[in-house]
Amino acid sequence: MLHRRAVRALIITAEREVLLMRIRPPHGGDCFWIAPGGGIEGDETPEATLRRELAEELGLADFAPGPAVWRRHHTFNWGGRRISQKEEYRIVHADRFVPVMADETEAKVLDCFRWWPIADLPGAEERLTPLSLADILESYLRDGAPSELPDEEVLID
Repeated sequence: MLHRRAVRALIITAEREVLLMRIRPPHGGDCFWIAPGGGIEGDETPEATLRRELAEELGLADFAPGPAVWRRHHTFNWGGRRISQKEEYRIVHADRFVPVMADETEAKVLDCFRWWPIADLPGAEERLTPLSLADILESYLRDGAPSELPDEEVLID
């Protein structure tokens, strides 16, 4: 099993939209939506990881990494490997932009980008990750960042 640490960005606009990526699993199966971001390399900080990943996946370079609002430990199969990934989700405020994928590996599984109205997330027909994404974002917009992060969500596929 491959153990990874990762950080993902919940990119929110003033119009209450969030940017998500629709992913096609390499082994087949249903598409699903994720927040941009990825694996922490070596002794990289979560902030440095976000800067690198959002530049590679979205072409976004001018932003301030915001507070952490969620943690999750997800164990899943990907590309013939079993992965145990501990993820941190951070808020990033940004104006709406057109994302441009520059990472060739990620581009192979990317179906599309979409700016989702946060109010539409509870009615999504395809899987959103994390599963409680709508609640996480509504809580943040209503109350701000939590003073303490909630217990880590554990998900095993």
